[in-house]
Amino acid sequence: MTKVYRLFTINPGSTSTKIAMFENDKRTFVANVSHDASVLKNFAEISDQFDYRKETILSELAKMNVSLEGTDAFVGRGGGLVGLDGGTYPVNDILLHHARIGFTIKHPATLGSQLAYDFAQTYGGQAFVVNPPDVDELDLVARVTGLASCARESRGHPLNQKEIGHRYAASIGKRYEDLNLVISHIGGGVSVTAHKQGRMVDTNDVVNGDGPMAPTRAGSIPCKDIINMCFSGQYTKKQMMDYLTKNGGMVDHLGTSDMLEVLERIKNGDQYAKLIYDAMIYQIGKFIGAYAAVLRGKVDAIILTGGIARDENLVAELKDMVSFIAPVVAMPGEFEMEALAAGALRVLRGEEEPRNYTGVPVWGGFDK
Repeated sequence: MTKVYRLFTINPGSTSTKIAMFENDKRTFVANVSHDASVLKNFAEISDQFDYRKETILSELAKMNVSLEGTDAFVGRGGGLVGLDGGTYPVNDILLHHARIGFTIKHPATLGSQLAYDFAQTYGGQAFVVNPPDVDELDLVARVTGLASCARESRGHPLNQKEIGHRYAASIGKRYEDLNLVISHIGGGVSVTAHKQGRMVDTNDVVNGDGPMAPTRAGSIPCKDIINMCFSGQYTKKQMMDYLTKNGGMVDHLGTSDMLEVLERIKNGDQYAKLIYDAMIYQIGKFIGAYAAVLRGKVDAIILTGGIARDENLVAELKDMVSFIAPVVAMPGEFEMEALAAGALRVLRGEEEPRNYTGVPVWGGFDK
């Protein structure tokens, strides 16, 4: 008889925390716990929100009559860590320390490992993070740019992308580690990634201004134009950074990141909205082609995921553009909570070895 594991997953966002309980791969409870923005702004550091978020989570669980007793694993989103290989990591002292101080990035996701560890200490069970945003599996050659002082690092959607890779592989009776895939996560940001036998060997940097234009992100821009903007005296550093990650793409062109609104405007004859929408699709397709080249054209499938992959026209246009490379499969939506549970479950079942977080990045610079 297959053992039933109880897994509690925790995914903190800017003003809410998603939580879910799983019994093996079956979700038995899910909630999106809202946090008062006026309360959150009183905390100087992300980690200072810990007690407040914990209490609101426990209050929601009590209201829904969900107990954490007997939980086998608590699984947090993770973040703020050094570059690491993909996989499932038990929360150890150095991982917890890096999360608390936001060693590499200040983001609410860093609270995931802290909450998982605290709940495990209180209720028993193990604490894990799974494929945190810090996953960096780039091939060495993919790190090189045209400036010796600038190198590329991996910043994309590893949690959802790797889960999609596992799901697609299972659907065709194979292992993710045996396939070559190009996976594009299409949401507020767009990441396109070459997955070579279980490793994300090249991807665009969705945080630092690289890749296709997206609803909120500028994507790749000619460097000269960016330099001219920076030295024009019209923009602060923060404004320029916000263009890359918050106020670029659809927001800058059309004043909205709501794709349903954009599609409605197109339906009503807005030709400029149509051009910008078509340009985003065009750029996604172009990057898919580039990452297929990374895999030497040996691509088992091209997979489209993320919320915007529900757009049937976008999927059809991308199929028309890149299906000559490999079959194009749409697997829309985000599976982050399922991905957290699945990663921990593979370790608990002995199907995958847990990783050890050492605090040493997987890449420390070029040997010159």
